[in-house]
Amino acid sequence: MSWVTELARPEIAALKPYEHASWEPALERLHANELPWRAFEDDTAAGLNRYPEPQPRELVRCLADLYGVTPAQLLVGRGSDEGIDLIVRALCRAGRDSVLICPPTFGMYSVAARIQGADVVSVPLVRGKEDFALDESTLLDRCTPDTKIVFLCSPNNPTGNLLCGEGILRIAAALRGRSAVVVDEAYIEFSDSRCLSGHLARLPNLVILRTLSKAHGLAGARCGALIADPELISLLRRIIPPYAIAQPTVEAVLRQLAPAQTAISREHITLIRSERARVSAALASMSNVSRVWPSDANFVLAEFAEPDAALSAARGARLLVRDVRGHPGLRACLRITIGSVEQNDRLLEALK
Repeated sequence: MSWVTELARPEIAALKPYEHASWEPALERLHANELPWRAFEDDTAAGLNRYPEPQPRELVRCLADLYGVTPAQLLVGRGSDEGIDLIVRALCRAGRDSVLICPPTFGMYSVAARIQGADVVSVPLVRGKEDFALDESTLLDRCTPDTKIVFLCSPNNPTGNLLCGEGILRIAAALRGRSAVVVDEAYIEFSDSRCLSGHLARLPNLVILRTLSKAHGLAGARCGALIADPELISLLRRIIPPYAIAQPTVEAVLRQLAPAQTAISREHITLIRSERARVSAALASMSNVSRVWPSDANFVLAEFAEPDAALSAARGARLLVRDVRGHPGLRACLRITIGSVEQNDRLLEALK
């Protein structure tokens, strides 16, 4: 029995997936109960009257090239959120299994677990000499045989810091054959760190989440990738909806990942990083800001003497920033996305 079969819910491992209409573009389609005419003002290349290709091969290949993996190691989904939901549904038995999170962190990990009926175990990041660091020993101590998934976000949302890469690999090695270690790298492009996907061969329980929502400016397209051992990808293909990626999204992503557009994306990333440094320095100089944490993401976390007044000032400048005071350890903190130069200037002026 393989490690994936042992880790998966038995009913998912035995599931016979839905058989979608075969995909043979060279033949005319009278097998999927579609209309033969396009909808009004449909200007897509493939036509919205036709179902999109399940796991579009060109898109999978393009994303695999972008992330330096093989197509067999990649599943395309509707943003990272779908990847989170799929792996929880595939591995966690309701009322029996658990996921482990390290707060403060992205809220969808616990939401997906609770929707599935799985327990949520929390091992907070450590606020000490190294702010928001992994507590490796406690994390491993809290992992029981029923802990099916460990979620780690690096750079972390909402704190912005990178988690120790070597620490993540040690955790994955210690949990090999016992738990999937899911590393959410939604903001990795804004850091100097490299994706951990190069370690998949020796750590098959390592799972990487990537998204086009941030660095590539495609949040509205809803497209992300789950990168993992091909056997786990095969399992997740059984439960993802058969036509998960809409045709306009497929075409928009392929256009955006053309060489000329990816060059523009790199320029945007460089500007965001430069503005991140400028905004962080300006915030740190303000008397009403207690602390600004270093960030490797496209946002900064700041602690305010009067966060309500800061929120009000931002709204007065027609800007929204994120109130993250509900997260453990972030009392009086706000998360500020790095915007355009003009938006950043307007926010800094309002917060003075």
